[in-house]
Amino acid sequence: MTKQQIKDRGFTIIEVVLVLAIAALIFLMVFIALPALQASQRDTARKNDVSIVSAAYNSALSNNRGGSVDTDRLKRFVSGISENTSPDNISVAGFNDSITVKDAEIIVVVGARCGESNTDGQQKLTRGTRRQYATFTRLEAGNHAAYCLDS
Repeated sequence: MTKQQIKDRGFTIIEVVLVLAIAALIFLMVFIALPALQASQRDTARKNDVSIVSAAYNSALSNNRGGSVDTDRLKRFVSGISENTSPDNISVAGFNDSITVKDAEIIVVVGARCGESNTDGQQKLTRGTRRQYATFTRLEAGNHAAYCLDS
């Protein structure tokens, strides 16, 4: 074999390293983006759970002819929530100036309206009428800010 035939036979080390570096960058981008996408999906599911619990509270209130609804009565009306929220973590509370929500927890506050959301699941409340209520959960995005839905 001549020197030219030996030289043209394969890839150089630089070409192989370049291809491996590009493949590594692609894998790195996928592994960085994947957790953010999963967190976004879980937050969307939590927001849907808040809507479901809010609708269930409204149904329980109507079924009770406008009387008060406690946690046990509310849980009987809740169905179809995601795996991100346990039915054991759904509760009804009375009005307070602020509330702190933990992970996978949904709280319905009677006589309240949504106020300012803060980090770590803290939510300021404003007083509403006796028939108004606000439903809260904690999200992963935005420094674990509270998500609030008014009635």
